[in-house]
Amino acid sequence: MGTTKECAVMFADLRGSTALYLRLGNKEAATVVTHSLAMLGQIVAKGGGRVVKTLGDGLMAVFDDAERSVEAAANAQDSLERLAPLPRDGLPSKATALKMKVALAWGEIVEVDSDCFGDAVNVAARLIDLAGDNETLATGPLIRELPSDQQERFRSIDRLHLRGRKEPVAVLRMESRKFGDTESTMMMGAESTDMPDGVRLTWLGTERIFSTASMPLTLGRSPQASFCVSDARVSRSHVRIESHSGHIYLSDMSYNGTHVKFDHDDQILTLRRGTCTLHGSGVICMGSPPTDATATQIHFEVLSFSDTLPQC
Repeated sequence: MGTTKECAVMFADLRGSTALYLRLGNKEAATVVTHSLAMLGQIVAKGGGRVVKTLGDGLMAVFDDAERSVEAAANAQDSLERLAPLPRDGLPSKATALKMKVALAWGEIVEVDSDCFGDAVNVAARLIDLAGDNETLATGPLIRELPSDQQERFRSIDRLHLRGRKEPVAVLRMESRKFGDTESTMMMGAESTDMPDGVRLTWLGTERIFSTASMPLTLGRSPQASFCVSDARVSRSHVRIESHSGHIYLSDMSYNGTHVKFDHDDQILTLRRGTCTLHGSGVICMGSPPTDATATQIHFEVLSFSDTLPQC
């Protein structure tokens, strides 16, 4: 029989190793990947966690304390960014172009023969698929285990449907200077001071305005989509836009991914079955990035209808 307990489950996955092998060759790339994984294991151990197993270019770990799992995730992200090539291997200065995504979940697990099973393990394993590069996602139950000052490091994405689960899971993103969108997301349970009323979508002369009351809406190639586009790179149901808790969210549901560029920011946010908050105005590119001149580019503008009313 296994041992049952509540703990934090971490899944971490290195991204970009395939390109690294192509650029550096097997020996040099393997050195970078191995060194990065070893560093991650050391950070887990130093934070009081235990590496349960390695998974390709990633690992699974457990922590008895939720706060220490968050600190380990933050330290791992920072350390990977600072990681320098080993001088004896003669690696070029840009050899460590690896990125990492992390998922954290809190709940009951069962330990059997040094392995771990249970709902928290399943949730973390599904959540890692939604995380973006250099991003840490965590579940609501894990955030509630943190002290208040640590909770403030996270912003809510939404309650997301994870594969294999009937009920949606509250998911939050750890703030990072790498993501300009984090300022537009909100803490779980916080109130918005500027409630959006809808969104305007424009593509090839077609302009439509959707109120939050008409959401959720889908963008895609299907004739049944709320906003239909004719592009073979676009999935039949490519993007979902919905309104929750005073914010408008965009979720990618496609095979080719979705790219969002905000007018006030040069950063391009790439989503692959992930979610971001829409704010201000910008461009939604489906199937290809904004740098592709042939990409389907839908201009969006988040609207507050009160802005159009006469002011007293």
